[in-house]
Amino acid sequence: MPDTRFPRRTLLAASGAAALLAASGLVVPARAKGLAPTPTMRGGANNYRPGAPIVERIGGGGFWMSGSVRRAGDGAPLPGQRIQIWAHTTEGHERDWHSHGATLTDADGLFRLEMPQIVPAFGQAHGHLAYEGDGFKTVFLRPLMASPKDTSLEAHFVLEPA
Repeated sequence: MPDTRFPRRTLLAASGAAALLAASGLVVPARAKGLAPTPTMRGGANNYRPGAPIVERIGGGGFWMSGSVRRAGDGAPLPGQRIQIWAHTTEGHERDWHSHGATLTDADGLFRLEMPQIVPAFGQAHGHLAYEGDGFKTVFLRPLMASPKDTSLEAHFVLEPA
């Protein structure tokens, strides 16, 4: 009869690898709920200006804010959704009207808007984004930049029906 015992080291390594894989989310049982909605971030609504105009670019540009908008549950991309963007930049404070602008998502639910370089405010380089529209709950995001020298920042929305 063949020896089917495993050395202790093999069992420990296999158990650890299985636990790590499960914790990483790569092996997850099917979920009935699907994709969870994005929660509003603390401080995201600071200096929000409802109804900022849709613009081709905010100020002189040089920095890119981009991301995606999807529906909670099935994750379907949401075209034509209004995303407002504002920040403290080299050209103005986040409370200034000229530091605000909005854009619409494309057919794939993606958005991209050029704006001046974001600079630290209150010790952190960050942007502000808001989903504003009908049909879904409003969401405010305040993502931090890894470095004030970064020239782009991404933010992703998963929207819950209103």
